[in-house]
Amino acid sequence: MASKFFLLALLALSASRALASDPGQLQDFCVADKTSQVFVNGFACKDPKTAVVEDFYFSGLHMVGNTSNKQGSVVTAVNVAQIAGLNTLGVSLARIDYAPYGQNPPHLHPRATEILTVLEGSLYVGFVTSNPENKLFSKVLNKGDVFVFPQGLIHFQFNIGNNEAISIAALSSKNPGVITIANAVFGSKQTISDDILAKAFQVDKNIIDHIQAQF
Repeated sequence: MASKFFLLALLALSASRALASDPGQLQDFCVADKTSQVFVNGFACKDPKTAVVEDFYFSGLHMVGNTSNKQGSVVTAVNVAQIAGLNTLGVSLARIDYAPYGQNPPHLHPRATEILTVLEGSLYVGFVTSNPENKLFSKVLNKGDVFVFPQGLIHFQFNIGNNEAISIAALSSKNPGVITIANAVFGSKQTISDDILAKAFQVDKNIIDHIQAQF
């Protein structure tokens, strides 16, 4: 009887370990077939025999982004939407340009950890841990410095200099996703009730209405 329990426990452990990690590659690559009607978690593969070099190529990260917006920053993403060959490979890139005193506002990536490198300028960056601690880890980064934002945690970057800044971010997903906190909370479609937000933020409803109007 004891041996049966041991065998069941071993099988359960093996199953949990199998479910806790991504499956390994079963072929050299899986170029995304964005015309496929097959619904999968990601994109279906097109026939490898039809793959071309352009499926693995993107040009444009050398170009300065237009930061003339309210936040003073712009993100140039390079994920599976831009490079079909990234499908199933679990990696992507982004270039972030910052105007003087511009910011990449508080946001999170639901499907990826981010590692950021400063190419030009100085950035004040940070992330906040989950409840109940909500501890802020923050630091000023200069050219060549690297910082990690763990998956799913709210984080930000702020250009503390009076010159433009540039960073490059690598992310551990072909499609990391992004949720900008202010946009999601105050600009959702349909809007969250101002009664709910006023109670959550402990402010008057008129303040919530004013903020929502900005989005």
